[in-house]
Amino acid sequence: MEYFSVCLDGFCLAGQSVMHILFIGRLTGKRQRIWHFAAYLLLLCAIQFVSVRLDVDGILPIGAGVLALCAASRFWLGNQQPVSWLAAVLAFYISQLCFGIVNSVEAVLFPRFVGAPLLYLLLLAAQVLFFALCASCYHAVGRLLHWTEDSQTPCIGVLLLPGLFSFAAELYILHTAYSFSVSSASPEEVGKHSTLLLLQVMGLAALLCTLYAYRRLRQGFQAQTSLQSLTQAVQAQKVYVAEAQLRCEQTKAFRHDIKNHLSVLDGLLSSGKTDEGRAYLKKLEAAAEALSFPYQTGSPVADILLGEKLGLAKDIAAEVSLLLPKPCGIDDFDLCVIFANALDNAITACRSGGRDRTIRISGKRQGDFYMLLFENTCSEQPLPPAGTGLSNIKAVAEKYHGAVLTEKTGRKFSLSVLLNVSALDA
Repeated sequence: MEYFSVCLDGFCLAGQSVMHILFIGRLTGKRQRIWHFAAYLLLLCAIQFVSVRLDVDGILPIGAGVLALCAASRFWLGNQQPVSWLAAVLAFYISQLCFGIVNSVEAVLFPRFVGAPLLYLLLLAAQVLFFALCASCYHAVGRLLHWTEDSQTPCIGVLLLPGLFSFAAELYILHTAYSFSVSSASPEEVGKHSTLLLLQVMGLAALLCTLYAYRRLRQGFQAQTSLQSLTQAVQAQKVYVAEAQLRCEQTKAFRHDIKNHLSVLDGLLSSGKTDEGRAYLKKLEAAAEALSFPYQTGSPVADILLGEKLGLAKDIAAEVSLLLPKPCGIDDFDLCVIFANALDNAITACRSGGRDRTIRISGKRQGDFYMLLFENTCSEQPLPPAGTGLSNIKAVAEKYHGAVLTEKTGRKFSLSVLLNVSALDA
């Protein structure tokens, strides 16, 4: 029996090491390597060996296992610290819940088989049931939670505290209320373990309900972000419409008065007042230039937004060399999102980067893609986490089968927005 227990423990540790690393890797979208599993298994074996040699209570080895898994997630898989903590706690919490459920079943059913050869087969079957239950729970949690590099992750703090509380409660139940012997089948023991089985199932249900609530919260957060994007785009459209109406009225007025202006100019030239005629002509040229946009990109929306945003940022040197393809094929609404957010971020970064304030905007075609490039000066401090503006730009790029690339070198930041124009040309 002793030899069988050692083998069963080794089988359990190997299975847990595989499931824990797979769970965290798939939960966070990170690729696992074979040495991750081997190294983590060695850590678990070392923790188990030390705890047995020092006769340490089971809570401490589990705590050490959580720390080891958190470190593996943080340094081996490259996950952020809050995500690493929460993923490690979830992995061990689910393992302990499944262990508690299987242990309760063993305590109720197995005592009658003590001394029979069938007990070994039943214990092995219980271990397989434990792994199957864990795998099912990990799969369910993975369906409810999925974190990527971009989404690690809104409101994650709301999960960490209840997760730690539930984990601590589960450890207390396991190491105070459970009997790890299968030699007693008294009605009191059966009743106690039946109650504990119900508590374990309720704990598992509570975990899934909490994660479902978090998923809905995250969806609400994303919906709020989308609403902010729409609100910003609508505001930009209002600016575009107002500016277009103003330009239209000014153009109508200029066209209405152009005959009078030409008559005055003709009279000045006919009477030999050449200098007065030249001065009047310059005034007409200035009036005509005022009706045109300061930047000509081929898109009225981009022209207006560039004129409005950069016109207000008089303290920033701007250079625009951009000509959008014709037909553009990009919805004016989406152009508003790209240019409004990119310009707002660039202006804010320039003003935080010292006296040297420069914004360069260019565009060029690269194969099937048209690339918009926004470059600006910024401070030497690390960039803050990506905000709503950049997320909105990424959403538009994905809509047009493109991508967004960002790069910071010293005091220079660049934002590249790639849009697939092959589909737009068709």
